Amino acid sequence: MTLDETLARLATLLAEVDRLGVAYSGGVDSSVLLGLATRVLGPANVVGVIGVSASLAGAEREAAHDVAAGLGVRVVEVATYEGDVPAYRANGPDRCFHCKDELFSRISDEVVDRLRLDAVAYGENADDALRPDRPGSRAATAHAVLRPLADLGLTKSDVRDLARQLGLPNADKPAAPCLASRIPHHQEVVPMKLSQIERAEAALRELGFADVRVRHHGDVARIELPLADLERAAAPPLRDQLRQAVLSAGFSFVALDLAGMQSGAFTMAAIGRDG
Repeated sequence: MTLDETLARLATLLAEVDRLGVAYSGGVDSSVLLGLATRVLGPANVVGVIGVSASLAGAEREAAHDVAAGLGVRVVEVATYEGDVPAYRANGPDRCFHCKDELFSRISDEVVDRLRLDAVAYGENADDALRPDRPGSRAATAHAVLRPLADLGLTKSDVRDLARQLGLPNADKPAAPCLASRIPHHQEVVPMKLSQIERAEAALRELGFADVRVRHHGDVARIELPLADLERAAAPPLRDQLRQAVLSAGFSFVALDLAGMQSGAFTMAAIGRDG
């Protein structure tokens, strides 16, 4: 689908919306939604809303502001307190529901009236809508949050293509789920663990690993990398540098997962056990 076709269809979808808030993380999906909405409604009528908590890496927060600035869109931040919600800290497979519920509640309470928004949208795409490990979508439904990308049938591949057509600097950016997604389900989410994960991943990116997950297994950090990076990571001298970088974040042991990158592995495994 071309950019012009997408804009025309989105204009129809948003025909009754004059001012739109976009739940915005700086990832490709929400950035594309922000960019498309800006083209349809005008930058003065679109606001990106970033939820800020310990689960958002500082580098992701800064990058999100940079992308929005390039689009000429206003961004507001709201503090979210999902860490105060016992069900979120308990970290069951429905953790994302409690996180999104907190975010959408804060947007409704603190942003919608103040900025005179007619609606709020978020960046679920058509592929995500089919996955069973996206409990956050239940929160969107409960808060009447729009999902234009999914409604237009835009897949992950479509969204990447549109990001390039929009000239977004993060068009090829790897997916960056929240830091809490690195903690196995039913192991408590606490700020100390999130900080360890953030520091370890930042250190690995400095070593040249652009796409990385540090899974938190107590004293053990399990490193997930794309398969193409495994040989390089396991070979000296980079192997020792990788190990020291992760140990410096507070872990005692470092493991390199030979399965490579595994999106949604914890939640999918939990769903399989419970199903």
